[in-house]
Amino acid sequence: MTVLVIAEHDGRTLHGATLNAIAAAARLARPIHVLVAGDGVQAVADAAAQVAGVDQVLLAQAPHLADGLPENLAAQAVALAGGYTHVFLAATAQGKSVAPRIAALLDVAQVSDVIDVVAADTFKRPIYAGNAIATVRSAYPVVVATIRPTAFDAAAGGGNAPVQDVAAVADTGLARVVSREIVTSERPELGGARTVVSGGRGLGSAQHFKLLDPLAEKLGAALGASRAAVDAGYAPNDWQVGQTGKIVAPELYVAVGISGAIQHLAGMKDSKTIVAINKDGDAPIFGVADYGLVADLFEAVPALTAAL
Repeated sequence: MTVLVIAEHDGRTLHGATLNAIAAAARLARPIHVLVAGDGVQAVADAAAQVAGVDQVLLAQAPHLADGLPENLAAQAVALAGGYTHVFLAATAQGKSVAPRIAALLDVAQVSDVIDVVAADTFKRPIYAGNAIATVRSAYPVVVATIRPTAFDAAAGGGNAPVQDVAAVADTGLARVVSREIVTSERPELGGARTVVSGGRGLGSAQHFKLLDPLAEKLGAALGASRAAVDAGYAPNDWQVGQTGKIVAPELYVAVGISGAIQHLAGMKDSKTIVAINKDGDAPIFGVADYGLVADLFEAVPALTAAL
């Protein structure tokens, strides 16, 4: 009757979304174990051990686990899953890659994008781009679920769990890393930022999208984009906010030139305060905005930036 949470990390630090998954696991009032898999990741395991509510950290280290390949991580989780009733992962790009593989290997159905833990076998998740909430009951002996980070407050520190070394599984040989490109930025990471400034197709071009840089700089914000802006080449793919991009819920979300398509609203409508700037007063974004400004964004954004 124990929950296994699969930790997400970059080899040096524990990803914040793992803290949200641990918080979701705590709703079950059962012992919580955290699996940290990688190579040379003792510091990550130590960080996980200090999270409140964690009873034990399992540390699996091997060179082939260093790349975070979902095939190997899923195999490692399945090798340990026999003693667990639940396997939780954050609903991030990595979690969404690993969880289906774990579920398939265990021959169970996955519960995706959980926003509330009702009981040990019952969960709530959004459907129809967040316009309806489904209550899902799992009848399988092991529940494999991805947890929407924005739906749970991050678990606090103050824990002191023991770290136990476990045997690493062999390399599955199903995939290998050919190359890796890491984009570095002084701005906060989009998924965990307290403030986000997002641009849409209304900006008109990639050059005009740079209009948001000074505003984001003043606010200490991460930059985001609508799918339309990404598809048009105005912004990189990893900036996309929405149902098919990243789900965010910052303290402040500033939407510039974004009309408010349903798939975009699904990714940001849980933000604490939403500010919308759009010249179309009938744009759907104003339906979820706390503050709306109907104006030419090419005049409004520089004026707002100068006023800060």
